[in-house]
Amino acid sequence: MEKKNASAVITDREFVELLLAAKQKQPEAMLQIIKLFQEDIEAVIQYIRIPREDAISHIVTELLTYIQIKDTS
Repeated sequence: MEKKNASAVITDREFVELLLAAKQKQPEAMLQIIKLFQEDIEAVIQYIRIPREDAISHIVTELLTYIQIKDTS
């Protein structure tokens, strides 16, 4: 069976631009970042013993909070 390719591949430059836009609280950038990590989030929540929706919400909130406080310079 073939391995599934990454659904979304972007360059480092595009990712940094997304991070900077998300840091400025641009909703589209935040959504794109969430979409980039969606498969990883789905994989991780299998091991968390709380309801699926709560786990997703917690991970996404923590990710966006981390982006907001992390110094990208």
